[in-house]
Amino acid sequence: MKANIGTVDRGIRAIVGIALIASWPLGLLEGTLGIVLPVVGVVLLLTALLRWCPPYMLFGINTGAPKED
Repeated sequence: MKANIGTVDRGIRAIVGIALIASWPLGLLEGTLGIVLPVVGVVLLLTALLRWCPPYMLFGINTGAPKED
């Protein structure tokens, strides 16, 4: 797995992921959203920690440092 997530992208993913995960125990969301959004938060947090995003790899996106020739 080659890192394809930059610092800013990583920070945004981590903050949003933590916020979505925290919404579950705080009871801010109910019903289907109360289940789906915390799961999305876990995925965002994992991609931030691993610095790797499978869809980015699939589409050839890299928000990290530019590749040197």
